[in-house]
Amino acid sequence: MDTEHVDLGMPGVRPTPGPGVPRTGGAESGLRDQFGRVASDMRLSLTDKCNLRCQYCMPEAGLEWLKKDKLLTAAEIVRLVGLGVNNLGVRELRLTGGEPLVRADLVDIIAALRKNHPELPISLTTNGVGLAKKAQALADAGLTRLNVSMDTLHHDAFLQLTRRPFLDQVLAGIEAAAAAGLRPVKINAVLLRGINDGHAAELLQWSLDRGYELRFIEQMPLDADHGWTREGMITAAEIRDLLSGTFELSPDPRDRDGAPAERFEVRLQGSTELLGTVGIIASVTEPFCADCRRTRITAEGKVMSCLFSRTEVDLLALLRAGETTADDDAVIARWQDAMWAKPRAHGMGHPGLGDADFVQPDRSMSAIGG
Repeated sequence: MDTEHVDLGMPGVRPTPGPGVPRTGGAESGLRDQFGRVASDMRLSLTDKCNLRCQYCMPEAGLEWLKKDKLLTAAEIVRLVGLGVNNLGVRELRLTGGEPLVRADLVDIIAALRKNHPELPISLTTNGVGLAKKAQALADAGLTRLNVSMDTLHHDAFLQLTRRPFLDQVLAGIEAAAAAGLRPVKINAVLLRGINDGHAAELLQWSLDRGYELRFIEQMPLDADHGWTREGMITAAEIRDLLSGTFELSPDPRDRDGAPAERFEVRLQGSTELLGTVGIIASVTEPFCADCRRTRITAEGKVMSCLFSRTEVDLLALLRAGETTADDDAVIARWQDAMWAKPRAHGMGHPGLGDADFVQPDRSMSAIGG
């Protein structure tokens, strides 16, 4: 079933206008959808390649990578971000992959983006392999902060999860990023049943001790092997239970403000001392579609209005058709059309709907960009 043609209701954080919100047209209307949401957070994938083979993302043998001429060039990335920021109300940029550190021109791209947009928050999502050698250069180029994906502190579990023995490199990269001033360093962790679900409290304590912000992410049905099951995933409720033996969690009083992570203040059980915060991203069981503010561009220049979208809209052909103001207007209009068609919700976790109403995208997470 095509989820774009199903009335999925509106799970989420706060109510927004329903269908019938007028589309004013023109760049001044920004990246608005028909349900009143406006995307201001741009997620841009730089490559589909990755040097890990995480179970919840990629098959052990890897994937067939895109050829270089199919990827957005550095100039096209700079142009596309410029249209987003200058014409469409983008206020935050996240560079993703695959693994963006494998892109040789990454530092040059960030430097060009920073030159054009001095005040734009620019973050990077990375697996941390190779980060130790590049952290200072990234900071000097103008990167604001980064998120590092690391699911465990145990070498055997890391090898089982990622199928690569690179935990020490990741830990060194995190330390180098903090030393370079790329703070706050955020750690992204996915728990898999029977592998690292017993490591949750330990990972949180490690993060708190070092001033890192840990965010647990529910495993999502975006694995290339299509082996995800609802029964097999560790839910947000289970994550809170796993932490509660050591820590007391209380809602963070700060406004969530469209962020995917629900934040909690963290204290040791029986203590009043605030140690820090932890976030939980519950895309499956506690979806936040109603307040989604993200627009995603894949490494080959296609708009995905939702992380779980099965519909993609190509911008690359228009980018390569010309560079005049009229050509820019065509790119802007197509981007807006793609976001206007954003579905109300992805279908999972909404009362009255089962997983049968959700159809997994053909792409895995590495080919989308998180």
